[in-house]
Amino acid sequence: MAKTNFAYEKRQRELEKKKKADEKARRKAELKQNPGLAQEGELDEADGDDAADGDTAAE
Repeated sequence: MAKTNFAYEKRQRELEKKKKADEKARRKAELKQNPGLAQEGELDEADGDDAADGDTAAE
């Protein structure tokens, strides 16, 4: 049976963590530049959910 390459797996996990951290930092920087943008986006998503609930209640 083949031996597992733990160093490779560890490196892949580290790369994934770094990718997530970079994405989070990018999103935070965007929010810092455009603070009103995030609030509008959250409201739009909430409105979409309410509309879907209203359609099911009408049935």
